[in-house]
Amino acid sequence: MVQSGNAAYGVVPFENSTHGVVTFTLDSLGDRAGEFADVSVCGEVYLDVQHFLLGRRDPTADDPNSLAHIRHVYSHPQAFGQTQGFTSTRLAHAELVDVSSTSRGAEMAAADASRTSAAVASEMAAAATGLDILARSIQDRGDNTTRFLVLRRGRPSVARQDASFAVAAAAATKSLVSFTVPHRCPGALAEVLQCFQRHGLDLTSINSLPSLIQPFQYLFFVEFEAADRAESSIAVVLEDVARVAQSSRWLGSWGSKR
Repeated sequence: MVQSGNAAYGVVPFENSTHGVVTFTLDSLGDRAGEFADVSVCGEVYLDVQHFLLGRRDPTADDPNSLAHIRHVYSHPQAFGQTQGFTSTRLAHAELVDVSSTSRGAEMAAADASRTSAAVASEMAAAATGLDILARSIQDRGDNTTRFLVLRRGRPSVARQDASFAVAAAAATKSLVSFTVPHRCPGALAEVLQCFQRHGLDLTSINSLPSLIQPFQYLFFVEFEAADRAESSIAVVLEDVARVAQSSRWLGSWGSKR
């Protein structure tokens, strides 16, 4: 939607405090097929996440809180990863089925006339589908938080501050860059990482995906934080990275929310 211009902004989940990075978002940011060349990151949003077990109660059960009748549970893999304690104890007898989103899981559970399906989803999804809330706040941790990245169309920029995502002038700037290094060149990855060290930058995350160029060659993602908001300062670092990496792409810069 953002790439085509049908939406001014997009929001994608990037990482969760319990379950880590969201792999399908990394896949999209990696853009190995060149489909999102005009999309960049311009902001971030943190959201506290609570999960609920949605389904239909068993009218024949003596215990109204019984889950013994549940045979299938639908949800997104991230939601399952954030609720492992609950599912491994209360739903050990049920099959966990990965689907594209928590809302899709709720729809599938609601469509099951046998009343033996459930979903790990939001309270809002319960209202939308008419499902009962069988259990509340089933996430493993009370501080379960997901960080979302805000996307827009256009080249990355530090100077441009979208009003909706502006932060105080004193706040640090986060940036995200992807790169590849020669597969069989000893020290190639370390050489790229030293570029950030030389400029005194704090690396806040490092992730990787298979590059699909050659087996066991990887596409790396580095997020770094800089106190200096000047675009020229970040550009110097990116130029250093481009000189030593096999390929690189600046995915965006934005004001840090945390």
